[in-house]
Parts: sequence; C-alpha cells; structure tokens
Amino acid sequence: MLSSLVSLRDAVMLALGIVVVLITPGPTNTLLAAAGLRQGARRSLPLIGAELAGYFVSISTWGCFLARASHTLPWLPSVLRIASGLYIAYLAIDMWRAAVALPDSMAPANGPRALFVATLLNPKALLFAGTIFPPIAFESLADYAFAMALFACLLLPIALAWIAFGAALGSGKLRWLDPVKLQRAASVVLGMFSLSLAWAALH
Repeated sequence: MLSSLVSLRDAVMLALGIVVVLITPGPTNTLLAAAGLRQGARRSLPLIGAELAGYFVSISTWGCFLARASHTLPWLPSVLRIASGLYIAYLAIDMWRAAVALPDSMAPANGPRALFVATLLNPKALLFAGTIFPPIAFESLADYAFAMALFACLLLPIALAWIAFGAALGSGKLRWLDPVKLQRAASVVLGMFSLSLAWAALH
C-alpha cells in the first residue's frame, strides 16, 4: 500500500530513479561483481546486507541533514538537483570513455565490512537523499518507511545481479560480452537521466 502522502506517479518515478542509479557501475557494484568473480554467488550473498546497511545509514543521515538545512536554505533542493545532474553527466562521460575494470579473480575477496564502508562513502547516497527520494520522505515516518522499503526491495535483485554477473565472468560464461559496448549503453541511459534531473530543477 502506498503512503498516504505518496501518489502512484511519485512512487513510479521514485522506483525508476532508484533503479537507474543503483544499477550504474560504481565502487559498491564493482566490489559486488568482484566478490562474485572471486568466490562465487552463494558465498557473496552476505555482502548484500552490508550494502543495504551502508545505504540505510548514509541516506538517512544525508536526508535528515538536508531536510533541516532546506528550511533555512530554500534554494538548496534546486541546487542539489542541478549538481546531481552534472554529477550523473560526468559519470556518463566517464563510463563512455572506459570499461569497468574488475580486480583479478586470484586476489583476496573483500568482506562485508569493506563493502559497508565503500557504500557508506558512496556519492550515490547523497544523490538518493538529495534528489531521488522526495523531501517528504525525511519529514514523515510513513513516507520514510515506504521509500526505504521500496529502496530495499529494488536493491536486493540489483545487487544479486551484479554478484551473478561477476560469477558468470569467473566461470567464463560471458566471454561473448563486450564490456565497452555495455558501458556505453549504460552511459547513454545515465545521460538521459541527467537531462531529466536538470529539466526538473529548472522547471
């Protein structure tokens, strides 16, 4: 059931934003894929809990801070949207130029603590708190619970997909995959998303 203060359209847009940002290659997803590559999918499953915990702490902290700051700085949300759009545009350009590199499968795997810290410091958390999540999510307990529950439900399959991706690379099942083409396709999606954020901020 949707929160009383969140419309179906808002929920769909929230879900779309969460998926686009979560699925994007970054430090956390690289560590998940590397773990799948090194130790297989089953042994890497505990890392999903570490990722969720890291995002939970970071998003909640940033969200509460920004919710309080926006009362004295009403221009802050618009500036954050523009900054987020520029950051995503930078990610899109960076991904277009270089393929995602995974560590060698013979290296020791990082544990849940390393993944938690990487997620805690991931710039995506600020992007979620300041742009993707609606401001009301950090002012109403019901909307906060709804947004975080939706986030968790979407994070689980995406994290599992990154682990499975790494495990498939390790088993040699994805030799046909061209990482450059894959990354450039993702960069196009990110570029379109950054334009939508800029449009929303200016209108």
